[in-house]
Amino acid sequence: MQTSVEEKLMGALSGAGAEAAALPAQDWLAESRHQALERFRQKGMPSRQLESWKYTSLNALAKLDYAGGSAELALPDRLPSLLADDAHGYRLVFVDGRLQEQTSRLDGIPDGVTLNGLSIISQGERPAWLQSSLGQIATEEREAPLLDLNNAFLSDGAVLRIASGLELDRPVELIFLYSAAANEVRASQPRLLVVLEANSRATVIEHHQNLGGGTSFSNGVAEFSLASGSALKHLRLQELSHSSHYFMNSQASLERDASYEGFLLALGAAVAREDFRIRLAGGGSSCKLNGVYLLTGRQHSDITSVIDHLAPHTSCDEVIKGALDQQSRGVFQGLIKVEKHAQKIEGNQSHRALLLSRGAEVNAKPELEIYADDVVCSHGATVGELDADALFYLRSRGIPPHQARKLLIEAFLRDTVELCSDIALRAGLTDRLGAKLAAMTGEDL
Repeated sequence: MQTSVEEKLMGALSGAGAEAAALPAQDWLAESRHQALERFRQKGMPSRQLESWKYTSLNALAKLDYAGGSAELALPDRLPSLLADDAHGYRLVFVDGRLQEQTSRLDGIPDGVTLNGLSIISQGERPAWLQSSLGQIATEEREAPLLDLNNAFLSDGAVLRIASGLELDRPVELIFLYSAAANEVRASQPRLLVVLEANSRATVIEHHQNLGGGTSFSNGVAEFSLASGSALKHLRLQELSHSSHYFMNSQASLERDASYEGFLLALGAAVAREDFRIRLAGGGSSCKLNGVYLLTGRQHSDITSVIDHLAPHTSCDEVIKGALDQQSRGVFQGLIKVEKHAQKIEGNQSHRALLLSRGAEVNAKPELEIYADDVVCSHGATVGELDADALFYLRSRGIPPHQARKLLIEAFLRDTVELCSDIALRAGLTDRLGAKLAAMTGEDL
């Protein structure tokens, strides 16, 4: 008898679920976990019959057999980081979704700032803000069974909370590592909760990377609660192995005059899906969501976003660019939604893709859904190829073909990287992008 994908995943994650149930002071999560598990059992894995999943197939997951727990792999002496050597941030390290206290760096955290693993914070007396925030932003959605799967086996994760009026002096690095060794498949569920109280500020960097040479199934959820006047800069770098499967559901709720600046650099995984749901709930709130994806081989990347204007005088800007080589596939589904009472808003959305081979393919579906009449909105999607004249010009100046291709691709993507407002982080992103481009074009580093 063939075991379903759902049964395989629930079996692989059941150890984490048992650990979660045994954690002190987590009885308050028991009922929500139970409800999420029942919903997942009823819905099953998302299929292409769902409108928002029509371009992304999960059929390959049926061929995987998952090992339980985490592999015993030593952490590298030097952990991945986008920060320069002399710019040490606060750091939480997770392996297969579980906090590694010995390699985390929490020295000098100011009063009024909580930064730790969920498994640590929820022990002893439980903070009221944790119970009122965790799982309250990422709520049930009809086409999000993977969100239910994460909630059902929630056991650990990164938690950051900043009290009113505080600005965190250093960035927070959240390093999510995946332990699958060669010829292994391991499932994990990263979790992130960020709570910014009124007029507070922070920068959060996520980094997802494999430790071993195996295959990972990563099903993550990130929640961002931004109170009035708060500001969050959030950067995510995904560099999983080209055999791994990566899914991330990110949801943010912004109150009056809050701002969210998100940037995604998607380089890895065989199949990757990023779901963003941004709710501009307070007047004057704003969102910038930008990203770059670079694909080769048979990689598949899906970026799906919904930015919902729920209040007047809100604004959003979204710019996504991608370059695709060989047989890779890209998907962009972006919806800007304007509710009836959200007058005088501005929303702009752009997706541009560069096909580097005849076998590459992009599906783009930009959408506007507007119920107000006093708005300024725009959206667009274009797909093109390298400029043959520009390529000829560079080659006529003695530049080798592989380097000429790299220069043109880099120029196409770099202006989106420049939208990252943090200069130091921008340099790190440029280095990562350049490294993959060099590997794709055959250039020596």
